[in-house]
Amino acid sequence: MSASNDPDHFFQTSHSLAETERKSRKSKNKNGNPTQLPSKILAVIADPRCTGAAVFIAESAGNVRRVVTNEKDIIYRGPTAPVTSIAISPDGTRLLAGSWDKTIWSWSLANRQPLLRYRGHTDFVKSIIALRLHHEDIVVSGGADASIIIWNMQSGAKIHVLKGHTRGILDLAIDPVTDDSAKDGIREITIFSAGSDREIRRWQVSLEQAEQLDPETPILAHETSVYALRFDADGDLWTASADGTTKCLSRSHQFRPDTTIQHGDYVRAVALEDIGGYVLTAGRSEDVKVWDRGSGDLVHVFVGHYEEVTGLVVFSQRCVSVSIDGTVRTWSLKPEDLQKARRELEEDQRALMAGDDLVDNNTPEDSTAGDLTEEEERELAELMQDDD
Repeated sequence: MSASNDPDHFFQTSHSLAETERKSRKSKNKNGNPTQLPSKILAVIADPRCTGAAVFIAESAGNVRRVVTNEKDIIYRGPTAPVTSIAISPDGTRLLAGSWDKTIWSWSLANRQPLLRYRGHTDFVKSIIALRLHHEDIVVSGGADASIIIWNMQSGAKIHVLKGHTRGILDLAIDPVTDDSAKDGIREITIFSAGSDREIRRWQVSLEQAEQLDPETPILAHETSVYALRFDADGDLWTASADGTTKCLSRSHQFRPDTTIQHGDYVRAVALEDIGGYVLTAGRSEDVKVWDRGSGDLVHVFVGHYEEVTGLVVFSQRCVSVSIDGTVRTWSLKPEDLQKARRELEEDQRALMAGDDLVDNNTPEDSTAGDLTEEEERELAELMQDDD
């Protein structure tokens, strides 16, 4: 082990010291035009009210923050524990956030005033979605307690509690193929849930009742935890898993895989871009990978984050990625920009092989504010790596 007088280096292995040095050097890069925030970012969603690349992000410091280039951030405060998931009400007036404190917070989007808190989970809230069902706005939440709760958004009352998973819920998605012929709105929906038990389960839900579809035969497409569910325009389901793959589960084949993309390492996020026909994947490898949806071939790798990537959002020919490193980065998916990015990456790789220093000397702003305590760091590591 190399000698050091730095007290921060005590009890660290040579590997951990090298990894710390690697991340320190990589943190100086400006790829993706990073916006540095003061704490770790655990989730991201698009602002549905805007056509530009405006996003809401969930911070480990307990805030929800609206971030858009060249505008001042808007911060929603209240939780003192990390925020894990975010949703916007169907009418675009209410912001909701799931938290480590086992509750769901809500605010007025217009004035940032706190509204209801939804209490009922017995462990971390890991995923939330919001939608209108028949004549009611509802919230659907999944927790580390392996339960799914359907809430009345206005009153905070529980409508249904769904049980079936044996381990924590990691993501939820609404089936877009729904009978919307009723004149007074959709009366019944199908919810897909993914868990750290590797199962994907389906639930038929109305205001009056809820039941699991095929409870004895959940969808088993992956070897371990399924972190993300995304439907494409054809109604097929794309997944991201700790087994290192992203898969397309074909609706016409009873949601059996018909495409498998080998991302490598844990895949935390998957996103779909329709104009170019791309699938984007990201996770513990720190890179954002762009794939051709038709062939499954790798198109490009965006290199910039220096910690695990926790979320992706796609706008028109752009992708926004967020990470444990506290940065929000934006990547162009236009053909000419992708071609330029590929050339630059090849040049960087050649220079690296030649031993040149590729790191920009401009250091991002200090990101120590809002850091987790040592105990919270351990809890976060357990939460992010719950994949057995």
